[in-house]
Amino acid sequence: MKVCMIVTNGFEEVEAVGTYAILRRGGLEVDVYSLHGSEAMGRFGLTCSRLLPLDHYRDEDYAALILPGGPQYQALEADERVQQLIKDFHARGKYLCAICASPTILGRAGYLLGKKYTCFTSMNEDFGGTYFEDYAVTDGQIITGKSAAAAIDFGFAILQAVCGPEAANKTKQEIYYK
Repeated sequence: MKVCMIVTNGFEEVEAVGTYAILRRGGLEVDVYSLHGSEAMGRFGLTCSRLLPLDHYRDEDYAALILPGGPQYQALEADERVQQLIKDFHARGKYLCAICASPTILGRAGYLLGKKYTCFTSMNEDFGGTYFEDYAVTDGQIITGKSAAAAIDFGFAILQAVCGPEAANKTKQEIYYK
């Protein structure tokens, strides 16, 4: 199975790389796309290269769309291609996954209406759903994470949703997660 992650300059490294590592350990393929070209520099200077340019996106029957947070969330929210992908994933019943600042993208577009969710506390607006302080919240096809500290729980929530509890529990045991 495959999932799709989108980053651009300013992505939160812990949220992107931590989530990526959990998903790969659990056996998922993770295609990481960049808004501009094949590189992206994280908030704290980590540069990721050999990323897939979003201009070359092809629908590969991804099970989930993942939006890490950090200051990049504004560029993701403003990008029409990202908004279209969110719309397409939602319409097809695929998972929409966002952490920290990025759940606000889903909230402002109306996808959190009537849903349980979390996000970076100071960024919580009235999205018409029910906000929780939990590290990761799953409600149907929406998976949200609170902050950089929640990256592992967020990754496991995605892994469990896409691959099932056995894959998540096996991966938890492998890294001594309690």
